[in-house]
Amino acid sequence: MKTIISTLLIATALITSAAQARDDISKYPIQKLLETTKAKNALLDIPLYFADQSHSKESSKYGEVITNKKTNAFGKSDTEACEWVMLSALKALQERAVKEGMNAVVNIQSYYKKREFVSSTEFECGAGTIMAGVALKGTLVKL
Repeated sequence: MKTIISTLLIATALITSAAQARDDISKYPIQKLLETTKAKNALLDIPLYFADQSHSKESSKYGEVITNKKTNAFGKSDTEACEWVMLSALKALQERAVKEGMNAVVNIQSYYKKREFVSSTEFECGAGTIMAGVALKGTLVKL
């Protein structure tokens, strides 16, 4: 009987660990997210330019910064959690631009687990059973 209970406990622990260790990296559309009411309410009035999107000439540059945000994904779809954490990461870049006296963020790219993913149309998000995360790199500039 002790052997059966021990085996069940070990199996439960392994299954729980595997479920918690899920880290599916997926891509999501940027523009669709930016057009939502959620984005309009969350983000600041600091322009965001992804990858090589064109923008006005820079009058000054602060430099590159990185943000790495996580959110609770429990009970949420991967899309819902990833969109929420992307908005959090974008707002962090905008807030840093304001703090450094800049008025735009350019060359934004995904940097999840320090792996660059450059796209003007999609971002990467890692989603698990409990957490979802987005990391971004961007250059703070004054246009």
